Amino acid sequence: MSSRSALPAACGILAAALGTAAAHLVAALTSPASSPVLAVGSQVIDATPTPVKQWAVGTFGTADKPILIGSVAVVSLLLAALAGTVRPRSRLASTLLLLLLTGLAGAAAVLRPTADDLAWLPALVAAVIGVLTLDLLVARVLPSGSAHADPTHPTRRRVVALGGTGAAALAIGGSGQALVARSAPPTLTLPRPTRPLPALPKGVDVGTSGISPFVTANADFYRIDTALLAPRVDPGEWSLTIDGDVPREVTMDIDELLATPMVERDITLNCVSNEVGGPYIGHARWLGVPTRELLARAGLDTDPRDPDLQVLSTSTDGMTISTPLSALLDDRDALVAVGMNGAPLPREHGFPARLVTPGLYGFVGATKWLTRMTVTRYDAASAYWTDRDWATDGRVRTQARIDTPRALRRIPPGRTVIGGVAWAQRRGIERVDVRVDDGEWRRATLGTEAGVDCWRQWFLPWDATPGRHDLTVRATDGTGEVQTRQEATPFPSGATGWHSIAVTVTD
Repeated sequence: MSSRSALPAACGILAAALGTAAAHLVAALTSPASSPVLAVGSQVIDATPTPVKQWAVGTFGTADKPILIGSVAVVSLLLAALAGTVRPRSRLASTLLLLLLTGLAGAAAVLRPTADDLAWLPALVAAVIGVLTLDLLVARVLPSGSAHADPTHPTRRRVVALGGTGAAALAIGGSGQALVARSAPPTLTLPRPTRPLPALPKGVDVGTSGISPFVTANADFYRIDTALLAPRVDPGEWSLTIDGDVPREVTMDIDELLATPMVERDITLNCVSNEVGGPYIGHARWLGVPTRELLARAGLDTDPRDPDLQVLSTSTDGMTISTPLSALLDDRDALVAVGMNGAPLPREHGFPARLVTPGLYGFVGATKWLTRMTVTRYDAASAYWTDRDWATDGRVRTQARIDTPRALRRIPPGRTVIGGVAWAQRRGIERVDVRVDDGEWRRATLGTEAGVDCWRQWFLPWDATPGRHDLTVRATDGTGEVQTRQEATPFPSGATGWHSIAVTVTD
């Protein structure tokens, strides 16, 4: 960009930044999800092809959302720079470009499934402030209204105009973000379970440094979802409706749900996007109501074997997930959960209520911010991930992962420990075997089993000799089935293969 066009471009960028900051502040006061960058980012997520989504999760992990937001902001500012560049030659063209930019943001906000009556307001604020600010900046920075003004001369007028606009954008945008971040999160007083679980059995943690803790702290629990901003749900306005092909429709508010007898269950959850050896898995003690008891209120008190029946569950942000009806009515401990590790669900993990279905990946059994459960057939309604060609039956694969030593690390020779976790929800883990290089498989020691829906720690002492070594692990589930060696990507029904890492033992 030439020096003569840099100054008008800066005017466009700062005008758009101020408009967007003001819109973010207005959104914080009305509907945070309608903030222009968030609204556009959410629509981009919905429109992104499945392979690209999977690549983003695999490449960026939990940083995919900040990177997406940053990318939307950069593209928006580049278009704003273009609007500023053409402003000295055509006020109409620059205005139309800014209106197009804010109009797209407004359309994205209005088209969201959870858009409210004021979803359009932040985009309108961005448009008005952006256009007016660009006019004022051009008048201040290019007094002649001509591109021939010397762009290299840092006059006081220019410094004050540009610097003041930038400072205002930062202050206003920061105020909006502070409102979003500092608003007191709603909470609940959890009831005591009618059937509390005893303490975890001794030995579930084998005491080996470097192995993932058996219980994952709420703050460390993985988060993979499509929400750029976790919904802020007021429990006083929340309700759960069970409808569809049921003898009677049921709706309950939060007080009615909390008054229902609660149970505790230890359940490991994992995401279908997890690569072999990946981090998107965690274990928690959940507090909730068994789904079969809630569905019984709607008149469903048997275990249907029709594989075409599903429960289409809906989140407060419009996300839909399809779960086989049989999985919510059989003898597994599927829950509508309100508590996680002794505390109310964190907002990022589904407050005030979510679905937890043992043995199924989250994309078919772990709806967050749950508000509706519709009993229907798969050919009558399809869910978000089904529309994107993911499998409808997301049964968790048998997997084992090496946590220690870490891949590509240099370790000293001598006695060390290879260790990690293994899981096969609904089937349990019977054994774990480890191989060093091309040697014999050696049976690892397992931690105490806490239940078939829980992962298990394992470890194997190893006399490490100098050189580079490949360490490989495989698990055998409770049915006697050995984890497959065949490699498959997470799409469409979960990754498979043996986890293998390389380490170097120093001399």
